[in-house]
Amino acid sequence: MHLIYGKETIHNNHWRCNLLKEKEKKEKKEKREKREKREKKVNQSVKIIPLGGLEQIGMNITAFEYEDSIIVVDCGLSFPDDEMLGIDLVIPDVTYLKDNIHKVKGFVITHAHEDHIGGLPYVLKEINVPVYATKLTIGIIENKLKEHNLLKSTKRKVIHYGQSVNLGCFRVEFIRTNHSIADAAALAIHTPAGVIVHTGDFKIDYTPVFGQTIDLQRFGELGKKGVLALMCDSTNVERPGFTMSERSVGVSFDNIFAENKSNRIIIATFASNVDRVQQIINSAVKYKRKVVLEGRSMLNIMRTASELGYITIPDNILIETEMMKNYTDEQLAIITTGSQGEAMAALSRIAAKTHRKITIKPGDTVIFSSNPIPGNEKSVNKVINELYRQGAKVIYQDTHVSGHACQEEIKLIYSLTKPQYAIPVHGEYKHLIKHAELAGKLGIEKDNIVILSSGDVLELSKDKAKIVNKVPAQGILVDGLGVGDVGNIVLRDRQHLSENGLLIVVVTLEKHSNQVLAGPDIVSRGFVYVRESENLMDEARYVVIGALEKCLDKGVSDWGKIKTEIKDSLSGYLWKKTKRNPMILPIIMEV
Repeated sequence: MHLIYGKETIHNNHWRCNLLKEKEKKEKKEKREKREKREKKVNQSVKIIPLGGLEQIGMNITAFEYEDSIIVVDCGLSFPDDEMLGIDLVIPDVTYLKDNIHKVKGFVITHAHEDHIGGLPYVLKEINVPVYATKLTIGIIENKLKEHNLLKSTKRKVIHYGQSVNLGCFRVEFIRTNHSIADAAALAIHTPAGVIVHTGDFKIDYTPVFGQTIDLQRFGELGKKGVLALMCDSTNVERPGFTMSERSVGVSFDNIFAENKSNRIIIATFASNVDRVQQIINSAVKYKRKVVLEGRSMLNIMRTASELGYITIPDNILIETEMMKNYTDEQLAIITTGSQGEAMAALSRIAAKTHRKITIKPGDTVIFSSNPIPGNEKSVNKVINELYRQGAKVIYQDTHVSGHACQEEIKLIYSLTKPQYAIPVHGEYKHLIKHAELAGKLGIEKDNIVILSSGDVLELSKDKAKIVNKVPAQGILVDGLGVGDVGNIVLRDRQHLSENGLLIVVVTLEKHSNQVLAGPDIVSRGFVYVRESENLMDEARYVVIGALEKCLDKGVSDWGKIKTEIKDSLSGYLWKKTKRNPMILPIIMEV
């Protein structure tokens, strides 16, 4: 019995030993899997895809992608270049988002400027996902959605500073910043690969007109925990020092109002600069003037800002444009749109004498409370010259401060966030280069400074930053109600027409024999004045007749070939005679 018992004891011990070994194996396996998971997490990469906003000031939109989740930061528009004849707006090309629409979780908007929200109504028609933004930003977006009948179909959510929203694999935190519009936000985008800080448009204003100063403490806290990449505003990176506080403009307005007590005062500014309008109203109240708001966008934004509590307008200070006749010049101040010389804006129409209700009087003081956006200088100067011609006094200096950070403010954000990677955004190429140089001086390794172009697909992890692909990001042209129906070929034709004009050649041929029954008749539009160029037009007709005879002699009956022969012959002749190359449009009719 003792031996048997001993055998049983040995057997039991052996079983326990195997059990312990299995347990150890299992624990080791779990530890290994956890370690591998951690390592995998460390090496995880997120894709950053700017679809606009680089190489230009405008049309800001950036996609962030991780596995089956895409979030989109901002969705702006840009205004057309001079060569984009007839084009009203340029909106982002969102082909990549449409192709991956099942991944897109929502739009996250930093602030309510046109170059950040203007494209939303067009894009939401094709990509209907929720929009997340601060209170005022959502309010202004809703105005746009109303115009496009998208209010009911679009989900909107107001996010407060310090709050976060979970979107797929991403958690997006809103951080309070200062800009030339209230409720601007920076974003801390928490991804499996690390935290990406996107500043949005910002400056550091220690004495803002509305709200609190930028939350530098939160930037510092993020820096202590570790920031993978900083995507920072580059607009004013060439300017040393700090950007002045918005409050400093209020002092300038007070001085101007004091110096022009007997004149009517007209101030042009951005409709979205609510703080600027607030300071103008404050000066008007101080100097006992009634205020007229002029321009559709000005009225819409001020209504929204007032309803949401972002601007304080005393009772009985605002009057309708029609009521101006009841007041003397020294009792009036007009706040209007058109500080950028836009053709259809209120101030441009006033300067051109096409405004139905307001005309310039000799002695009027007109203030441009903005700096021309690059590319708008000619338009602005044209308006200024027209105002001077009509006897106005024009002030276009010392009445504006930028809403963008200068070098010292950018340095401070870098010092607080301590990013591993620097990705300059929001600027022309020269701005991005200067920003890269600044980041290098702040200790960011050269290989960790990434300059992107619109359409680049950047794969970012703790170990690498590599451009792995390119997606469409050329911009979609909006012409009237047409979106995307005007492309490069149409623009080229418009350019050709604008530079050289048009010649229409009309020929009537007999149905079966192809004999010329009438013509050729030549109509000129934008090429030459026919009455003063009769010899040229007569010779051009003979050239066309010669081309027709050449085709008929060879038995050519294909209209396409006949038209080509007419164009080639006439084009060669006109270039020889005039050194001009008009568009030639042959029309063949058959009887």
